[in-house]
Amino acid sequence: MKIKTEQDSSCKEIEVTIRYSQRNDQIDRMIAFLQSFTMQIKCDTDHTEKMIAVADIYYIESVDKKTFVYLEKAVYHTDFRLYQLKDRLREYGFVQVSKSCILNINALESIRPLFNSRMEAVLKNGEKVYINRNYLSGVKKALRGEEEV
Repeated sequence: MKIKTEQDSSCKEIEVTIRYSQRNDQIDRMIAFLQSFTMQIKCDTDHTEKMIAVADIYYIESVDKKTFVYLEKAVYHTDFRLYQLKDRLREYGFVQVSKSCILNINALESIRPLFNSRMEAVLKNGEKVYINRNYLSGVKKALRGEEEV
């Protein structure tokens, strides 16, 4: 794969061109990843609304019927339900890791096994999220770039 960059001061917005001989899963994943930079969800903190880019989200967790969006160094609340976000963000690399948590595979640093068939996901910011054994197959599929059913 070749990556070329070009600076053009007359350019009004970033333009990305992907050339390929045949479209495959890797191309689809690249496109979804690039689109995640423009996809946003509405969140709030301290009575201030903010649009958060999906690419900046590490994981989303539901606690006491409230949904929280975790970024590298910040936490926001959103009015969306976890199941709504799971369906909406699946194509951007998000996968369910427990009944109350979905994880951005792109924010993953490493995974290590724990007892009782669970796994511990270490994120790029050092935070740890536990993967329940019931969701391991979905995580493995997401890591391989396959569509989760």
